[in-house]
Amino acid sequence: MDKFFHSVFLEEENCTGCYNCIKKCPTQAIRVREGKARVISEFCIDCGECVRACQQHAKSSRRHKLKRDLVGRYEYMVALPSQVLCSQFNHLDDVNILLTALKLMGFDDVMEVGSAAEILSEETKKYIAGHQGLWPVINTACPTVLRLIRVRFPSLIDHLLPFHIPAETAARIARRRAMEKTGLPSEKIGIVYISPCPSKVSYVHAPLVMDKSEIDMVLGVKDIYRIILPYLEEAQKQVEDLRTSGFVGMEWGRSGGEAVGLDEESYIAVDGIRSVIKILEDLEDEKIERVQFVELNACDGGCVGGVLNIENPFVARAKLLKMAKGLPRTKREELLPYRPEDIYWEKKLQYEPVFQLGHSFVESMVMMKQAEELKGRFPGLDCGCCGAPSCQAMAEDVIRGITTENACIHILKDRLHTLSKYASEFANNWDADVSNTEEYQNYIETTKQYINKMSRDIEELDNTIGVKKRVRKDGEEHDGKGTSGEEDL
Repeated sequence: MDKFFHSVFLEEENCTGCYNCIKKCPTQAIRVREGKARVISEFCIDCGECVRACQQHAKSSRRHKLKRDLVGRYEYMVALPSQVLCSQFNHLDDVNILLTALKLMGFDDVMEVGSAAEILSEETKKYIAGHQGLWPVINTACPTVLRLIRVRFPSLIDHLLPFHIPAETAARIARRRAMEKTGLPSEKIGIVYISPCPSKVSYVHAPLVMDKSEIDMVLGVKDIYRIILPYLEEAQKQVEDLRTSGFVGMEWGRSGGEAVGLDEESYIAVDGIRSVIKILEDLEDEKIERVQFVELNACDGGCVGGVLNIENPFVARAKLLKMAKGLPRTKREELLPYRPEDIYWEKKLQYEPVFQLGHSFVESMVMMKQAEELKGRFPGLDCGCCGAPSCQAMAEDVIRGITTENACIHILKDRLHTLSKYASEFANNWDADVSNTEEYQNYIETTKQYINKMSRDIEELDNTIGVKKRVRKDGEEHDGKGTSGEEDL
């Protein structure tokens, strides 16, 4: 199994090499080479920021197809809808309507991921109370955050809450419940998670803390949105009481909702991948004290901001809060029956030093020094014209042997300057009397004209780059000239 499997991929025919994605990637995992975006697999954490940034729709996510992959494959199918699903529809005031609609679509049973989230909330309280030496405890509900810590923050691994994501816990409970109910063996039962983001797809196909996920298939919220609409109307005529989650479970769908379930004021809730990176850096530097719990969500606003959703995340958050307020708070004795293996990791998260330049500490230090020296030769604009997101990344790529320093347009320009200077001196200092033929004198004159034109073009290039440099200093994203799919598994 590929431990660096990724659900996000590039559709090359749509990519124009526009550089938008390389500037948005929080781990600098993307390069533009030969006019197309390329992903350094080890650096990617499946946050989906490139999907948001790509205006050409060249970034897509792999996931299962509803009809082709599900129909006829299992004798009994259970849907695991994310808490976010109910926030995608207008005028939906009863969760049971949505759950009934899923059954009308063809699922044999439904289990809310929110009901597993409530179990995890209760277990998190116990874990925090019993592990004061590991405060602050960091949540593990977001696979993107797990992947980020795995490659960049090894010192924080011991602070991670060793719990499965809610969807995995729900899948384990749902499978066992289905086997008891139907008498069918596990392989004839399909567990289908309806996800708001592509990172859950990667979690299922390349699990980091277990050998195999109990989730069989992952659909995006956007995949079933239009399909389920007519079933919602039909479901209102015959609503079944299928809800197993309450206020706390619903709250998990937005940033801060997980912390709400802990009844604890000593916490920090952070959303948005760049903000998450900043808080992790502060945690690594031990700048944060007297905090028991840190809740991290890679998407802005939490799961309501996932790229596989339909609704505007701010609108979805408002709908989610309204829905949550109408639900009771589930008591401990009302939680679904569960076992420790439904909750705890099967193995510890392993650090992957993918950003390390060398194979050893000494080699890495030497290469880092070389990269710093090389970086000093670059202009420090972080313009992205070389295909790398920054001059530092470009220098490291050169040291790794991925590219050459000539990919920097500014270094290339300087070399053209030198070439044109010598060529101009050669042409202008040539003694025309050496040649007695008119043809040769015409050749020299033509050479002068071409070389002088090259010098003028380079001067114009200088002016253009100067404009871009001034614009970037002003904090703009444009160049100073004005403003202006999916794959199955």
